[in-house]
Amino acid sequence: MRLQTTPDADDLAKVKAWFQRLAECVQAVDYEAAFPLFADDLVAFGTFNDFVSERPAVVREQWMNVWPTIRNFRWRLDGVQAMVAGDRLSAVGLAIFDSDGFDLQGQKFDRRGRATVAFKRAKIGDAWVAIHTHMSLFRGTPDRSHGRFGPR
Repeated sequence: MRLQTTPDADDLAKVKAWFQRLAECVQAVDYEAAFPLFADDLVAFGTFNDFVSERPAVVREQWMNVWPTIRNFRWRLDGVQAMVAGDRLSAVGLAIFDSDGFDLQGQKFDRRGRATVAFKRAKIGDAWVAIHTHMSLFRGTPDRSHGRFGPR
Protein backbone atom coordinates (compact mmCIF):
# COMPACT_ATOMS: atom_id res chain seq x y z
CA MET A 1 0.00 0.00 0.00
CA ARG A 2 1.36 3.40 -0.99
CA LEU A 3 1.02 6.05 1.75
CA GLN A 4 0.95 9.77 1.16
CA THR A 5 2.85 11.35 4.03
CA THR A 6 1.99 14.75 2.57
CA PRO A 7 -1.72 14.15 2.08
CA ASP A 8 -4.23 16.00 -0.03
CA ALA A 9 -5.22 19.22 1.76
CA ASP A 10 -8.88 18.15 2.01
CA ASP A 11 -7.94 14.77 3.49
CA LEU A 12 -5.77 16.43 6.13
CA ALA A 13 -8.47 19.01 6.87
CA LYS A 14 -10.96 16.20 7.45
CA VAL A 15 -8.52 14.43 9.80
CA LYS A 16 -8.13 17.69 11.76
CA ALA A 17 -11.92 18.15 11.77
CA TRP A 18 -12.30 14.66 13.24
CA PHE A 19 -9.89 15.49 16.07
CA GLN A 20 -11.64 18.83 16.70
CA ARG A 21 -15.07 17.20 16.84
CA LEU A 22 -13.81 14.56 19.28
CA ALA A 23 -12.41 17.29 21.55
CA GLU A 24 -15.83 18.96 21.58
CA CYS A 25 -17.46 15.68 22.60
CA VAL A 26 -14.91 15.04 25.35
CA GLN A 27 -15.29 18.59 26.69
CA ALA A 28 -19.07 18.19 26.81
CA VAL A 29 -18.81 14.61 28.17
CA ASP A 30 -21.21 13.70 25.36
CA TYR A 31 -20.63 10.07 24.42
CA GLU A 32 -23.53 9.83 21.96
CA ALA A 33 -22.36 12.84 19.98
CA ALA A 34 -19.06 11.01 19.43
CA PHE A 35 -20.68 7.84 18.03
CA PRO A 36 -20.59 9.00 14.36
CA LEU A 37 -16.83 9.51 14.67
CA PHE A 38 -16.22 5.82 15.39
CA ALA A 39 -17.04 2.55 13.66
CA ASP A 40 -19.31 0.22 15.63
CA ASP A 41 -16.57 -2.43 15.49
CA LEU A 42 -13.87 -0.06 16.76
CA VAL A 43 -10.86 -1.66 18.45
CA ALA A 44 -8.97 0.49 20.94
CA PHE A 45 -6.00 0.21 23.23
CA GLY A 46 -7.21 1.43 26.57
CA THR A 47 -5.74 2.62 29.82
CA PHE A 48 -8.00 0.29 31.74
CA ASN A 49 -7.89 -2.79 29.44
CA ASP A 50 -5.32 -4.06 26.96
CA PHE A 51 -7.76 -4.22 24.03
CA VAL A 52 -11.29 -2.95 23.96
CA SER A 53 -13.47 -4.05 21.04
CA GLU A 54 -16.79 -2.66 19.88
CA ARG A 55 -17.84 0.93 20.49
CA PRO A 56 -20.23 0.22 23.43
CA ALA A 57 -17.40 -1.47 25.34
CA VAL A 58 -15.00 1.38 24.53
CA VAL A 59 -17.53 3.87 25.90
CA ARG A 60 -18.12 1.85 29.06
CA GLU A 61 -14.56 0.71 29.77
CA GLN A 62 -12.56 3.70 28.55
CA TRP A 63 -14.47 6.91 27.86
CA MET A 64 -16.60 6.76 31.01
CA ASN A 65 -13.44 6.32 33.10
CA VAL A 66 -11.72 9.35 31.58
CA TRP A 67 -13.98 12.00 30.06
CA PRO A 68 -15.87 13.00 33.25
CA THR A 69 -12.61 13.20 35.25
CA ILE A 70 -10.74 15.77 33.09
CA ARG A 71 -11.23 19.31 31.87
CA ASN A 72 -10.14 21.44 28.91
CA PHE A 73 -9.33 18.55 26.57
CA ARG A 74 -7.91 19.87 23.31
CA TRP A 75 -5.73 18.74 20.43
CA ARG A 76 -2.78 20.68 19.06
CA LEU A 77 -4.49 20.91 15.69
CA ASP A 78 -1.65 22.78 13.97
CA GLY A 79 0.59 19.77 14.58
CA VAL A 80 -1.80 17.03 13.45
CA GLN A 81 -0.21 14.73 10.89
CA ALA A 82 -1.78 12.20 8.57
CA MET A 83 -0.67 9.39 6.33
CA VAL A 84 -3.26 8.58 3.70
CA ALA A 85 -3.47 5.47 1.53
CA GLY A 86 -3.05 5.93 -2.22
CA ASP A 87 -6.77 5.23 -2.80
CA ARG A 88 -7.57 7.89 -0.13
CA LEU A 89 -10.04 5.57 1.62
CA SER A 90 -7.93 4.82 4.68
CA ALA A 91 -5.57 6.92 6.76
CA VAL A 92 -3.68 7.20 10.00
CA GLY A 93 -3.86 10.42 12.01
CA LEU A 94 -1.37 11.42 14.70
CA ALA A 95 -1.95 14.16 17.26
CA ILE A 96 -0.86 15.56 20.60
CA PHE A 97 -3.44 16.49 23.23
CA ASP A 98 -3.52 18.64 26.34
CA SER A 99 -6.00 18.50 29.20
CA ASP A 100 -6.31 19.18 32.90
CA GLY A 101 -6.25 16.20 35.25
CA PHE A 102 -6.97 16.27 38.97
CA ASP A 103 -5.24 14.45 41.81
CA LEU A 104 -7.03 12.94 44.81
CA GLN A 105 -6.94 16.29 46.62
CA GLY A 106 -8.53 18.04 43.63
CA GLN A 107 -5.32 19.79 42.58
CA LYS A 108 -5.00 20.31 38.83
CA PHE A 109 -2.11 18.81 36.85
CA ASP A 110 -1.12 18.97 33.18
CA ARG A 111 -2.46 15.86 31.50
CA ARG A 112 -0.74 15.61 28.11
CA GLY A 113 -0.49 12.79 25.66
CA ARG A 114 -0.63 11.57 22.09
CA ALA A 115 -2.85 9.55 19.84
CA THR A 116 -2.66 7.40 16.76
CA VAL A 117 -5.98 6.85 15.01
CA ALA A 118 -6.69 4.55 12.04
CA PHE A 119 -9.47 5.81 9.78
CA LYS A 120 -11.62 4.52 6.96
CA ARG A 121 -14.34 5.96 4.72
CA ALA A 122 -16.55 4.75 1.90
CA LYS A 123 -15.58 7.36 -0.68
CA ILE A 124 -13.20 10.27 -1.18
CA GLY A 125 -14.60 13.42 0.39
CA ASP A 126 -16.53 11.61 3.12
CA ALA A 127 -15.71 12.31 6.75
CA TRP A 128 -13.24 9.92 8.36
CA VAL A 129 -14.48 7.23 10.76
CA ALA A 130 -12.09 5.79 13.35
CA ILE A 131 -11.62 2.03 13.32
CA HIS A 132 -8.75 1.96 15.84
CA THR A 133 -7.45 4.35 18.47
CA HIS A 134 -4.35 4.29 20.61
CA MET A 135 -4.17 7.15 23.08
CA SER A 136 -1.45 7.35 25.69
CA LEU A 137 -0.19 9.84 28.22
CA PHE A 138 3.32 11.28 28.13
CA ARG A 139 5.82 9.73 30.55
CA GLY A 140 5.49 11.04 34.08
CA THR A 141 1.84 12.00 33.69
CA PRO A 142 -0.40 10.42 36.32
CA ASP A 143 -2.47 7.69 34.68
CA ARG A 144 -5.65 8.61 36.56
CA SER A 145 -7.54 11.82 37.00
CA HIS A 146 -9.94 12.07 39.93
CA GLY A 147 -12.12 14.99 38.85
CA ARG A 148 -15.88 14.48 38.95
CA PHE A 149 -17.49 16.42 36.16
CA GLY A 150 -20.60 15.52 34.27
CA PRO A 151 -22.09 16.65 31.01
CA ARG A 152 -22.33 20.41 30.68
